[in-house]
Amino acid sequence: MPDAYILGIESSCDETGAAVVRSGRQILSNVVASQIATHQPYGGVVPELASREHLRAIVPVVRQALAEAGQTYSSIDAIAVTQGPGLAGALLVGISFAKALAFALEKPLIAVNHLEGHIHAVLLEHHKNENGELHFPVLALVVSGGHTHLYLAHVDENLWTYRNIGHTRDDAAGEAFDKVAKLLGLGYPGGPIIDWLAPYGDALAVKFQTSQIKHADRRDHDDPRAGTLEEDGPSFLRPGVLRPSFDFSYSGIKTAVLRYVETGNLRPAIELRRQALTRFDNPKMEDVLRLCDGKTLNLVASFQRSMVNDLVLKTLSAAREYEVRTLFVSGGVAANLELRTAFEREAAMQGLPVYFPSRALSTDNAAMIAAAAFPKFVRQDFVAMDFSAEAGMALR
Repeated sequence: MPDAYILGIESSCDETGAAVVRSGRQILSNVVASQIATHQPYGGVVPELASREHLRAIVPVVRQALAEAGQTYSSIDAIAVTQGPGLAGALLVGISFAKALAFALEKPLIAVNHLEGHIHAVLLEHHKNENGELHFPVLALVVSGGHTHLYLAHVDENLWTYRNIGHTRDDAAGEAFDKVAKLLGLGYPGGPIIDWLAPYGDALAVKFQTSQIKHADRRDHDDPRAGTLEEDGPSFLRPGVLRPSFDFSYSGIKTAVLRYVETGNLRPAIELRRQALTRFDNPKMEDVLRLCDGKTLNLVASFQRSMVNDLVLKTLSAAREYEVRTLFVSGGVAANLELRTAFEREAAMQGLPVYFPSRALSTDNAAMIAAAAFPKFVRQDFVAMDFSAEAGMALR
């Protein structure tokens, strides 16, 4: 089929994104307007402020994406937009704009699950690097500020389907990073700050235990797709076979950090650091480092090590249990250097190829939305104008 130019729009949280991707493989433009400065004083995303910032940014961001791609409103073939999950008000800004464009231009409109977008961010990187054929089944870990999910991914004649085999029971991994950084007065967003500071501390100085979740295994007959696959396939795909799930929980380690702060009398140093950082218009990593003592750096390093170990060990245990042949790691936390290094080392020991998106594609962006829309475009899986945002949208 001829090339298809899809304009993607992303507004699920605190990044306003627009991109043009050719045939789901080549990024022609990828523009992101960040809201970090807006939310920094609050130490986290404020939904109402996020929606207002999306309203301000969406028109210039889309125009810039088209200009950088050498495209016009009339030359694109379809418009793709994030339907969910995410912040309802933020999602509605992108959806309303996409609907207006599609109606005015008489272009097909494609609704995309944000989580599927993160999985296709890995595929974009794979196509760019010409890494060769992928082997299925694929296990995808989507790990970000709002999500920590494990999906088995399959593709059949351009139709991607997903089965969730693990999720967080409370805080997502990225949320835990941000909350711990806020607790320690390190600034926002917390994930990149902790990642940068961790090498300066002793990762073995503080012993943290991540939660061990006990629950009954799920059976394949609980899945509506159970029994539709070949009987001679892997055992976990057969009806009635016990399927263990691999869930995550990070509220406990966050509480453990709080207890360490209280018992170690770190409060005075945290308040001094927090006040000092307010004197910077745009504090740099070096500024934060100078304000951290050895005890704080050891705490940061130990926290990150425990988080990374838990994510890697549970994901690779799931990979063994479900006999997967390829591993994807995506989402904002996938930009974490220690996480990438640990996955590459441990997956290699299992003989399991592991793929990541580039750092630019790890965080929220519209290129991944346009890429995930392409298989839907080929199948003419378009949405009517009456569709709406789904803040808690599941991926199937």
